[in-house]
Amino acid sequence: MPGTVLVGTDSHTCTAGAFGCFGTGIGSTEAAGVLHTGTVWLRVPESVRIVWEGVLPRRVMPKDLILKTIGDLGHAGATYMAMEFVGSTIQNMEMDGRMCLSNMAVEAGAKAGLIAADEKTMTYLRATGRAYPFKAFTSDSDAIYKRELSYRAEELSPQVACPHVVDNVHPIEAVAGLEIHQAYIGSCTGGRLEDLAAAAEVLKGKKAAKNIRLLVSPGSSRVYRQAMEAGILQTLMEAGASILAPTCGACVGLHSGVMPANERCVSTTNRNFRGRMGSYDSEVYLASPATVAASAVEGRLADPRND
Repeated sequence: MPGTVLVGTDSHTCTAGAFGCFGTGIGSTEAAGVLHTGTVWLRVPESVRIVWEGVLPRRVMPKDLILKTIGDLGHAGATYMAMEFVGSTIQNMEMDGRMCLSNMAVEAGAKAGLIAADEKTMTYLRATGRAYPFKAFTSDSDAIYKRELSYRAEELSPQVACPHVVDNVHPIEAVAGLEIHQAYIGSCTGGRLEDLAAAAEVLKGKKAAKNIRLLVSPGSSRVYRQAMEAGILQTLMEAGASILAPTCGACVGLHSGVMPANERCVSTTNRNFRGRMGSYDSEVYLASPATVAASAVEGRLADPRND
């Protein structure tokens, strides 16, 4: 809920920042202390202000926005800081996209990724039965920031984080054409309804390239049902996708898409260090659902803006 503090034993607990909630990950031992005492010790973090203004171009997604930001900040550029996302691009973004931004704040080392709660937040909370009383907070007009970054959304192109670090980010134009073996759409970063719909829009009436494994894992059972009822999963299956259960699965290299040696995967997930999705000798390229879908059709990294 907005204005609250949430801790969890998952580094991507920072996703809650999309709701104006200070969400952050902690260790399991510390979590036991929280369960026993109801309290936790946190140092008040410095803040980095990330300003995005304007409208995202066609088939350029929130995932591209956060990859660009992390590419500039660096994978440790916001260590133990709060990343605060502001600007008209953020205000116009739906909650699925905002959650993608906050989710990946930790990939820049951040303690939290905060977006001020607004009417879109309330609409989402009401729709999911979570509209409890709360007190929202916003930054003071004279707030002091450790660093500020400003961008124009219209200038952004699809981005790809190349192996083996999340800040090795390049525009799709610089890496297009590289052969891939697997395309993965899913996880807590890229498996929401908006993500699946974007992939389906790119894939509609097309087929994944021969010998490409196109895997889709909806982010939750709720998203799975919504995508099924909307016909999104049908479109993805007609394109050759295998629909998997909602799970962390391949993202953490456990099952359902684990990478073998000497293969490349383009994925909507959040990390691409060596061995993350399987073999130490595989490669993971992080991209948006639209870019992953376009790449599945071409059998190589591809620009989703090219029909």
